[in-house]
Amino acid sequence: MASRNAWAGRAVTGLLLSFLLACQPNARRDRTAAGPAPQDSSADAPYQAEVEEGLGAAVAILVDTSGSMRERAPGDSRPKSAVAREALEAMLDATDAFIAKRPDFPIKIGLYSFSSSVRTLRSIQPYDRSAIRFALTNLPGPGGGTAIGDAMREARPDLYRAGVFRKYLLVVTDGENTNGRSPDKVARDIWRKSEGGVQTYFVAFDTNPEKFAFLKDVGGDVIGAGTGAELRTALDGIYQGKILAEAVGGEREPARK
Repeated sequence: MASRNAWAGRAVTGLLLSFLLACQPNARRDRTAAGPAPQDSSADAPYQAEVEEGLGAAVAILVDTSGSMRERAPGDSRPKSAVAREALEAMLDATDAFIAKRPDFPIKIGLYSFSSSVRTLRSIQPYDRSAIRFALTNLPGPGGGTAIGDAMREARPDLYRAGVFRKYLLVVTDGENTNGRSPDKVARDIWRKSEGGVQTYFVAFDTNPEKFAFLKDVGGDVIGAGTGAELRTALDGIYQGKILAEAVGGEREPARK
């Protein structure tokens, strides 16, 4: 009886081995026919709007709140952070007059601060004078490093949720990048994946604008500002002279390199 059971066990084992060996070539053929696993191309894919888009402009304002912004502004007794906040308030005042003339053209504003990390003070929403002024008063006090590239990367998706054709990054900084991603690489990545659909402008406040010369290669621009008065002039030139002025011509075709 024992020998019969042992023989039966060996027979079952042999059948299982034969079955497995027969299956292996088929498995190999299936993998070969299917080919190699597809590569993830999402890293190179163009940006896509997350909502339906129409006329309008979305502006992500990125404000440097690094430690150097506590230094006194040239020609002023106040720190650079206070002078920058005042200049931004003056810049945004032009929005009220623009909306009065073009109520059909939505303007959406977002406010972000960056030092060693990035903070969203107000996500991109329809312009609201009191709300944006409140956000400006809540800019963090100066301290830490300068994560310009990270701030650009953080704000970019919000532009694609805004529902408008025109998209802008406006960066105010008094120094070069010290933390996180390189703004040069981030700017080039945004330019390429947005197919020229995001315009990037920098105002170099009390620092050499040549640090941001790469913007010329990605359809953007940089303006130097040595004093508070020059900062206001530079911001006004970008906001009214470039961003708001485009509303007159209707929808802007994305620039292509």
